[in-house]
Amino acid sequence: MRQLLRAVISMLVSVQLLLGGLVSGGGVRAAMPDVPVGTYGAKVNPFIGTGGIPWMCGMVSPAACAPFGCVRIGPDTCALGGVAAIKTNTSGYYYEHRHILGFSSGRLSGTGARDYGMFRVTPAVGKVKACAFSHARETAHPGYYAVDLPGAACLCEMTATSHASVQRYTFRTGRAASLYFDASSGLPADSVNEASVTVDPATRSLTAQADLRGVFSGRTDGLCVWAYGEWDADVQSVTMRTASGETADALQASGKGAGALLTFGNLSGKAVELRVGVSFVSAENAKENLRAETDGLTFEEVYAQTAAQWEQRLGTVQVAADRNTQENFYTALYHTMIMPTDFTDTDGTYRGFDDAVHTAADFTYRTDLSLWDTCRNVHSLYTLIAPDIQHDSLESLLCMAREGGVLPRWPMGRGYAGSMFGNPANIVFAESYLKGVPFDAQAAYTFMKQSSEEKTPGRVYREGADAYNTYGYLPDDAGERFSVSATLEYAWEDAAIAAMAEGLGYTQEAEKYAARAQNYRNLWDEKTHYFRPKNKDGSWVALHPRMLSFVGEAFGISSVQAYCEGSARHWRWGTTQDPDAVVELFGSDAYFVRELDAFMRDAAPVRGAISPGSGFWIGNQHDIHTPYLFNHAGRADLTQKWVRWTLRERFSTDADGLDGNDDGGTLSAWYVFSALGFYPIAGTDRYWIGSPCIDDATLTLPDGHTLHVHADNQSAQNVYVSAVTLNGTPLDAPFLTHGQIAAGGELRFVMSDSPAVK
Repeated sequence: MRQLLRAVISMLVSVQLLLGGLVSGGGVRAAMPDVPVGTYGAKVNPFIGTGGIPWMCGMVSPAACAPFGCVRIGPDTCALGGVAAIKTNTSGYYYEHRHILGFSSGRLSGTGARDYGMFRVTPAVGKVKACAFSHARETAHPGYYAVDLPGAACLCEMTATSHASVQRYTFRTGRAASLYFDASSGLPADSVNEASVTVDPATRSLTAQADLRGVFSGRTDGLCVWAYGEWDADVQSVTMRTASGETADALQASGKGAGALLTFGNLSGKAVELRVGVSFVSAENAKENLRAETDGLTFEEVYAQTAAQWEQRLGTVQVAADRNTQENFYTALYHTMIMPTDFTDTDGTYRGFDDAVHTAADFTYRTDLSLWDTCRNVHSLYTLIAPDIQHDSLESLLCMAREGGVLPRWPMGRGYAGSMFGNPANIVFAESYLKGVPFDAQAAYTFMKQSSEEKTPGRVYREGADAYNTYGYLPDDAGERFSVSATLEYAWEDAAIAAMAEGLGYTQEAEKYAARAQNYRNLWDEKTHYFRPKNKDGSWVALHPRMLSFVGEAFGISSVQAYCEGSARHWRWGTTQDPDAVVELFGSDAYFVRELDAFMRDAAPVRGAISPGSGFWIGNQHDIHTPYLFNHAGRADLTQKWVRWTLRERFSTDADGLDGNDDGGTLSAWYVFSALGFYPIAGTDRYWIGSPCIDDATLTLPDGHTLHVHADNQSAQNVYVSAVTLNGTPLDAPFLTHGQIAAGGELRFVMSDSPAVK
């Protein structure tokens, strides 16, 4: 079925190419630029994860951006004839498309939601329209994107700083060349109702404003964004546009569809450069951001600075491995460093959750944290190799709570997007506290308790909290979705509160939340050995262990909707805070291993399948950790086997190289950790030991420490760990603590083609 769908997509692509040639015109192709790329940047392939089955796509983009920046300038693609209404890749770019609408300044990375997409620029010769393109005439590196558009007779290049883009359009035609600046663009299309743009030809500049109402920003009463742009060529004419038509004798437009068409005349063989600064505070700040980050610099110099920033970030882990492994590794590392978004202007101000302007002191305020996903491994990675980003994230979450009233679970822009459920910020704070990351733990603990006890309508709150606290589980007839999934997640979050309480000396509260952390047991059915929905009266609800919640929702099978984005079989392993106890629930190590191994064997036969089935599905977060659970049943060899299988079968260097949405770098962080041979137990200070697929690695850690990882005899066949030592001392269990890793030294694996003899 998957092969049939791919064949259909390929056929549509062929038709698009034909139509593109018919409607977009020809033109002599320009040579693609050969830009300098750093040692680590050269190993990154930004097209990994941009294609595949639409709903199983990685949802990432090859857009140019600085590490953890605000602006992500890149192509917005579309289907046949310029249609952009089909949800394919939520980042705006879908590899299977063959037309480009233009180049917008922002997008989320790896998420299931479309948002940003502001201030799209489209080059044109004659009518402004979507242009056909070919991947053969397209390139991307960290901080740089370029594509040749024959229909516009234009080579389009772009680079970015944290808050600005520098776009260079080289035309090769004797006809009048134009740039259309769309103040009303957004992801999805038509998500911007109010916009304005003012052009000043004398100073070659424009100012624009848009009220974004995307999938997430629309939940927070909109997100206002400003732009200030400058270009370096005289305009021959300016035409303002709105939804009601065009005006040739005006320099300002406002309302739905507001945009400005800048026509430069004959630019044959010449480039026009457009620089756009962005701010979520004010138009003046957008101008200052542009000036502060690009003044006096050429396009090449701006790119060189951003490329150097990427080299520094990517170079925190130096890996020796085969070519494909390095490409997968550094692309994964790159994907973990796109979000969270820098929401702090160059003057230190940011717009908070109270819609007021604040100043960040001693940190950078960041937003767009996909916490329900990233709490599982991404923040663990930041703690090790990007401690400044982890510090920023913690301080930002506290600011959001102070200014908005409660901790967020998916903060986007200046508001509570509220995606998913529960309070995953609890996991991030508890793990950071246990690992010694400095932040105001007392303030965080107060907000964490609030998340467990209080309802905050209009904000983010624990759905069904009263029922959960009353019954010790969320009853399936309490009127809330995801009764089983929520119970498991709430118990995990309460374990995090308990850990904080114990560390802060609140003994009674630690005992209270530690008891709640065991609530998952109340939904364990000893007969079926599944976590099963239960009503208020204690009666079990029908169980369909292999049925996906998506299917149950489509056919009105309410009991399946007790599980979020998966099946009962996926959530069977969902108690990260207490994996040893889960093994005990099965009654014996042997039975647990047998069931988990069957679950792994039932994984979809191909990466990015149309349906993930009821087996292991790394493409969603609830069972992303399951290969490591064999460690708790005395079968470290099966952890090693299935980790290496996942590294090999669920990641590739192709456009469909991710097995699902990357969700702010979560799948990518799984690859980074697992390739190195260890993986975090989220919400704790411990790591599982797995099976490295690299030969050597050197990690630059906080406080000047360095960790060297060596995998002797590692190969595609030698996936088993026959011995592992830390600084020469053998490890007698498949676990490490954060203290052991953070102190640095040497972690050495000796690999074999057969399991170690116990």
